[in-house]
Amino acid sequence: MVRKAFRLLAWSLLGLLLTVLLLVLLFRFVNPPTSAFMVARWLDHPDQDIRQEWVPYEQISPWMPLAVVASEDQRFPEHWGVDFSAIQSAVEEYIEGEGLRGASTITQQTAKNLFLWNGRSFVRKSLEAGLAITLEVMWPKERILEVYLNIAEFGPGVYGVEAASRAFFGVPTSQLSRTDAALLAAVLPNPKVFRVEQPSAYVWERVDWISRQMGQLGLGYLRGL
Repeated sequence: MVRKAFRLLAWSLLGLLLTVLLLVLLFRFVNPPTSAFMVARWLDHPDQDIRQEWVPYEQISPWMPLAVVASEDQRFPEHWGVDFSAIQSAVEEYIEGEGLRGASTITQQTAKNLFLWNGRSFVRKSLEAGLAITLEVMWPKERILEVYLNIAEFGPGVYGVEAASRAFFGVPTSQLSRTDAALLAAVLPNPKVFRVEQPSAYVWERVDWISRQMGQLGLGYLRGL
């Protein structure tokens, strides 16, 4: 009986793994119709609209991917989904008495937003890391950025850079300025607290820092991904 239950569990896990791998392969070529985070939002607030409009990478202002990389993951062109040096730095800072900061890469955030749930459990972080490495193997870097920018939450019920650009600036994402892009990137750590339409002094400090980082990296930093 125990052996039969174990076999059933093993086949179930294998089926789940194959399903995820097929979805990852499919989403390399087909735009995801939704994300786990959008579904969770709809389940929590079924009476509220979700604003999202997919836009191809080449139609996004070049300032926008540079802004999120400068803000969230400056080693994005180099790592394979998990930035172990960033994790080590975060742990060392925590040991030295500083607050525990996140060290998730853009690839990890894409995996989390697309397939997983919010939280800080070890199980979820492990799944996130495994999915991130899978994305890096099966998708080009530009596709990871494209999906991330189209499913990231920029405000309550506002998902993707096109919806955010139109909601907060009244222009398509192709027309975002350097400052606009930096402001959108500045709220990404917590779009439910940091607001694009009412930026706090702290958010403006982040905008200034992100803009300076963008200048140091340069627009050519993401060419040839």
